[in-house]
Amino acid sequence: MSGFEPAFLSATSSSFFDLVSRLRPEALPLPGQHATAVPEGTTVLALRTAEGVLMAGDRRATAGNQIAHRRIEKVHRADAESVIGIAGTAGLALELIRLFQLELEHYEKIEGAPLSLEGRANRLAAMLRSQLGLALQGLAVLPLFAGVEKAAADGDAATGRIFSFDVTGGKYEEVSWHAIGSGAGPARSALRRLWQPGLTTAEAVEAALEALADAAEDDAATGGADLVRGIAPVIRMVDAAGERRIPEADVLAQAAAVARRRREEAEER
Repeated sequence: MSGFEPAFLSATSSSFFDLVSRLRPEALPLPGQHATAVPEGTTVLALRTAEGVLMAGDRRATAGNQIAHRRIEKVHRADAESVIGIAGTAGLALELIRLFQLELEHYEKIEGAPLSLEGRANRLAAMLRSQLGLALQGLAVLPLFAGVEKAAADGDAATGRIFSFDVTGGKYEEVSWHAIGSGAGPARSALRRLWQPGLTTAEAVEAALEALADAAEDDAATGGADLVRGIAPVIRMVDAAGERRIPEADVLAQAAAVARRRREEAEER
C-alpha cells in the first residue's frame, strides 16, 4: 500500500499551487484574513542589459508612517534563469514568492523540464488572480518578474525579458525597464534618462542605484543605499550563466561612488 494520499496519485495537473489548493487550502493566504498596520514593501526595478536582465530593490518596509524594517529583501531568485521582486503587503508577498519558487520546482520535477519564461509569468499571473479578494481588501501584492530566454545558438547573447502585473492578475511585458512600488515614479524617470541599449552589468548596477537614490529623495518609503548602517540594495543579475546576486560589498562600494558624485553635482549647482 502506498503511503500517499489519493489526491497525490490522481493529480491531473503538474501545478503545485493547484495541489495545495485541493489538499491544504488553509496553507494559502485566503480572502477573509485581515491585518492592520502590516509592513509594506516599496520600490523594485528591473532593466535589460547586454548580457540579460538586472533587478534591484531597496531594503525598507514601512507600516503607516513608521519604518517597520530596514533590511527586508524584496528581490529573490525564482529559479536558475529568473528573478522575482515584490511591492505591497510584505508578508503576503514573501509567501507568494516561496509558493512561486515551489511551483516552478514542482513543475520541473513532474514534467522533467522547466517552464518557459512566458509560462512562468503566466503561472504567476494566475496565482495573483486567485488572491483578488485580498487585494480588494487593501492587502495587495504586486510582483515584478524577469529572466532570460536561452540563446538560440552557442555564442548568442541571452535575451532578457521583464514582466509586470496588476492586482487582478493582468500580465504586461515591458520593453527595456520598469519599476514598481511607491517610489516607482521617480525611479522610472531616472531609468528613462539613464537606460540605453547594451548596458554592461556594472553600468546597469550604477543606473539602478541612481534610480533608487532618486526614488529615495522623493518617496519617504524608499530607503536607497544606507551607507551609515552598511545596508545595500539587493541586486540580482540573470544572464546566460544563470541567476546570481551581486555581492553586497560591491553594491555598497558602487553606491558610495554614486553618492559622492551626486553630492559633488549638488555642490556645483
